[in-house]
Amino acid sequence: MISVFDKLEPILRRFHEIEDALGRTEVATDYEQVQALSKERASLEALVDISNRHKGLADEQRDLEVLAQQGSDPELARMAKDELVAVEQQLEDLGRELRVALLPKDPNDERDVIVEIRSGTGGKEASLFASDLYRAYVRYAQLQHWTVEVMDTSPSDLGGFNKIIFEVQGKGAFSRLKYERGVHRVQRIPETESQGRIHTSTATVVVMPEPDEVDIKISPDDLRIDIFHAGGHGGQNVNKVATAVRIVHEPSGVTVVCQDERSQYKNKQKAMAMLRAKLYQAEEERAAAEISQTRRSQVGNAERSEKIRTYNYPQDRITDHRINTSFHGMPRIMDGELDEIIDSLVSWEEERLLAETLAK
Repeated sequence: MISVFDKLEPILRRFHEIEDALGRTEVATDYEQVQALSKERASLEALVDISNRHKGLADEQRDLEVLAQQGSDPELARMAKDELVAVEQQLEDLGRELRVALLPKDPNDERDVIVEIRSGTGGKEASLFASDLYRAYVRYAQLQHWTVEVMDTSPSDLGGFNKIIFEVQGKGAFSRLKYERGVHRVQRIPETESQGRIHTSTATVVVMPEPDEVDIKISPDDLRIDIFHAGGHGGQNVNKVATAVRIVHEPSGVTVVCQDERSQYKNKQKAMAMLRAKLYQAEEERAAAEISQTRRSQVGNAERSEKIRTYNYPQDRITDHRINTSFHGMPRIMDGELDEIIDSLVSWEEERLLAETLAK
């Protein structure tokens, strides 16, 4: 009978081939080859760990079966049977872990991300909610030991944001934050509401994987670059020297602006990173549109117009509509403790992909 663990044999062979190759002098002196092999090796480590654990459990299972069936000591045989049940359960759990590990990986999962939050319906209250979301993501990034750098902002009068774009750098940033893409709806009593009425506002979150320069080729001839004075609150200039940068990618019409840095060079660097991310996302969306609707990832490709979550402050409840699950503890969650929600979405997506895989 073919076991799911049989799928590990070619993976183990490849892992050992990589280790042997990395030990050879002609490979060790080739930086690009070492980098590529090391990256591939790292991608296989989790599966190798599962293989090692499976080998240990399988050996233990065989020994216990012998004791349970052939042991001359009845008490020892009984204990062996009890332990055998526990080992078999561990093997079953490990099999499921392996099936999940073998699911197709999102090639963008390990990338850094650029997040864009825009206020939606609800006026000034929407801009305050956009600010709350930004703070939650910054706190979450801090808890993950990721770094955050603001790329562009458009503040509102009350201290919120009409728009804020920021970069998050850290291992697996996209694999976690991609679940935040979509429309977030808030229901609460605004600070400006004198009669205690609950208002509904929205903010849109876009999470773009940040591609490497080699992933997106941009011809300088396709760009129009404008340099201008950065505008602060009330329209005053925050810098006497023109440092703000606007880049227009003329073939696509995509426009990006960066003005938060006092250095024109840094603003241009950030603007180019934003442009690459937007063009990369556009290409990803085009490719996804070619895949039939039934096979598209409902979580990973949340549409910008799709309401994904509602934050009900009076009832201290956050409901994620994709998994129809509610979470409580609003202050804690909005202070960055998002793992409970994200973990639930990860599990939901794994179950869905696993069901699709088993149905093939």
